[in-house]
Amino acid sequence: MKSKALIDINSIKKYYKVGTVIVKALEDVSLQIYKNEYVAIMGPSGSGKSTLMNILGCLDTPTSGTYVLNDTDVSVLEDDQLAEIRNKEIGFVFQTFNLLPRYSALENVMLPLIYAGVAKPERIKQSEAALEKVSLTDRMNHKPNELSGGQRQRVALARALVNNPSIILADEPTGNLDSKTSIDIMNLFEDIYAQGNTIIVVTHEESIALHARRIIRLRDGEVESDEINPNPTEKQEVVLEE
Repeated sequence: MKSKALIDINSIKKYYKVGTVIVKALEDVSLQIYKNEYVAIMGPSGSGKSTLMNILGCLDTPTSGTYVLNDTDVSVLEDDQLAEIRNKEIGFVFQTFNLLPRYSALENVMLPLIYAGVAKPERIKQSEAALEKVSLTDRMNHKPNELSGGQRQRVALARALVNNPSIILADEPTGNLDSKTSIDIMNLFEDIYAQGNTIIVVTHEESIALHARRIIRLRDGEVESDEINPNPTEKQEVVLEE
């Protein structure tokens, strides 16, 4: 018997009003994602993948339909409740890193724990452990402008992991990185997946999607295909010049 879905979306619609025009960003999307899945969501511009990502990340709510995340129906929650769920259940990794420039790597990683009300000694302990997971213990006191692009994305990934969230949600995580650094970051996602984490990567790049075990393709606000990837890209050796 299959376990209960970590993410269960049913008949999700999302409409926007632009002037007098109704834009149907998502139209009757249903899908389930289970614990320790590695999923890529793909689609061309205007396919609805960014809208779906915002709903999955509790950054937006659907016009209609239901979204149950880890046994909580988040489609009916108020903004402050959504913020709490986001901090507890979701670790975000963005294309632009979204690090605070005046804070060290360690201080950036600690931010979700501050919002969660974790005491300072425990914040430091958990944040150091998260940075160790991404092999950045020797850079924890460096500020973002003292780090390479790959190192900054590693800090962002450590910040996403620090709360031990239900899912890691990555939006074009290699979009601002060169090819060697992109391979390095995708190798790191592979390690994190192997540790039992659930990963959802939103991307327009086929090469990035092929690292996932399952690929969901959107077109015109609908699920065009949802298939297991029989030959996921394996970890690759790469030498970085930091």
